[in-house]
Amino acid sequence: MMGVAVLLKQVPDTTAKISVSGSRVDESAITKWSISPYDEYALENAIMLKESGADELVAITCGPQRSSKCLTEAAAVGADRLIHVVADEDFMDSCTIQRILSSAIEMSGCDIVLCGKQAADTNSGSTGPGVASLLGYSCVGSVTEVSMDGDKISATRLGTSGLERIEVNSPCLFTFDKGDVELRRPNVRGIMMAKKKPIETISIEELGVEVDNSRASLQSHSSPPEKPPGQKFEGAGSIEIVVSKLRDEANVI
Repeated sequence: MMGVAVLLKQVPDTTAKISVSGSRVDESAITKWSISPYDEYALENAIMLKESGADELVAITCGPQRSSKCLTEAAAVGADRLIHVVADEDFMDSCTIQRILSSAIEMSGCDIVLCGKQAADTNSGSTGPGVASLLGYSCVGSVTEVSMDGDKISATRLGTSGLERIEVNSPCLFTFDKGDVELRRPNVRGIMMAKKKPIETISIEELGVEVDNSRASLQSHSSPPEKPPGQKFEGAGSIEIVVSKLRDEANVI
């Protein structure tokens, strides 16, 4: 049986306003949560693997109760099995999260794992490689496509000299960059079916993972400095000034 697991993280939507209260991000003020964008590309490719012959697509998330929404969204576009590791802790370091996800993957029985190359909230990029290391899986990073032909699994990514095509054997893990593929959106039937699909809710204790030995602790959050006000230039006489600012200040030319 060839199972595919996709790791999903719920993050504040890119349009959501983030505020800090008491040296912590005020999550109660965040009105919209979404699947992390890179994870969406991993989910899309996981669905394509299922359509090309994988036996089962398992969506896995770790987070508070609200995180179950991203599993329902995955079910609406084709996920077969949903696993939610409930973690309400205020902060867990990346090593702890990797141990939790590794245990959940082992429980799922999947030999192919897909996830985003980094989460939109932390941008650390450590989850995929860390999970692969703990499981002893091959790891290929920043891919844009994964395909399966029998037992052969190949991935495409942008290398320093152009596109690279890499073949690996399972078990393996791939981290996804944004690609050219169009992300599918659920139809009405998919949404209705997803609401009926059960979610396997598991505690960290049931997985046998200890969370009290984190190597890092979050001290505080703070808002970034405010951006300076915009500048407006008019007329042909401003061209040299604009070019200079784009080159010397914005570093875009």
